[in-house]
Amino acid sequence: MIPVPVHVGLDIAKASLDLFQQGRARTFAHDLAGCAALIAQLRKIGTPCHVVCEATGGWERPIVQALHAAQIPVSIVNPRQVRDFARGAGRRAKTDSIDAQMLAEFGKVHTPVATPPPAPAQAELAAWVTRREQLQAMLVAETARQIPGLPESVLTDLQSSISQIKNRLTQAISHIATLLKATPEIATKAAKLRAFQGVGPGTAATLLAHLPELGHVSDRTIAALAGLAPFNDDSGPRRGQRHIAGGRVSVRCALYMAAFSAIRCNPVLHPFYQRLRAAGKPFKVALIAAARKLLTALNTALKNPHFIPCS
Repeated sequence: MIPVPVHVGLDIAKASLDLFQQGRARTFAHDLAGCAALIAQLRKIGTPCHVVCEATGGWERPIVQALHAAQIPVSIVNPRQVRDFARGAGRRAKTDSIDAQMLAEFGKVHTPVATPPPAPAQAELAAWVTRREQLQAMLVAETARQIPGLPESVLTDLQSSISQIKNRLTQAISHIATLLKATPEIATKAAKLRAFQGVGPGTAATLLAHLPELGHVSDRTIAALAGLAPFNDDSGPRRGQRHIAGGRVSVRCALYMAAFSAIRCNPVLHPFYQRLRAAGKPFKVALIAAARKLLTALNTALKNPHFIPCS
């Protein structure tokens, strides 16, 4: 008989790791020694354990890598889901140790699927795509700061900063293009994605970096992960308007722009979009529907090695 794993909660901060295990909270330093001590503590349980932690903007990477290396299952869950779970349980207080306890309880109730370790090439691609997004945000911010009336010296400094950011952005895009060709698996996936009209190298890189589930899950699941699944808003006889919510913002934005291009030239999405508009659907509703249809087609393309796109 396979033993049931014990779910333990792990709250990750910049300087500390708070572990809630079998009714007891422990704190470890967030460094190499602390990660090693935490893993040693988990091995003392005697039964298989499953660590549940939240996505923390990258701070979770060192300990998650250490857990994967130690072959201890770990699930990286959505912080909003855990917070809603805590509110539903009547827990208003919030500290690191309480968060760790709620993560353990969330794991016990919902039994999340373990997050697989990323391939080194995919992890590097994800880091560089994130860096590209950061540089793009910096460029927008610096450009917006060029307002009339500033001293000439400040404008000169802003222009110098903008020029430097543009150069670094160009280098990041070039590095991403190299990574897309670095391994046969990523190169094959990128080629399949780019075979669809409307999907350029930037969109392909974003999907491969931030949506690694693409080609491995159902169309319904992939739409929810991308934030393109409309949710009902009904009560009794009232039928409310459906809205998309949640999901990965960078992925949704990339698909939105890809769909915006595809509805003009893609032989499948163009007539699909036109039918929705003719039926009275608003522009954004029709465009989001086209983005979801594009996503499901891309999901099918990566699932089926013999899939031939219609565009």
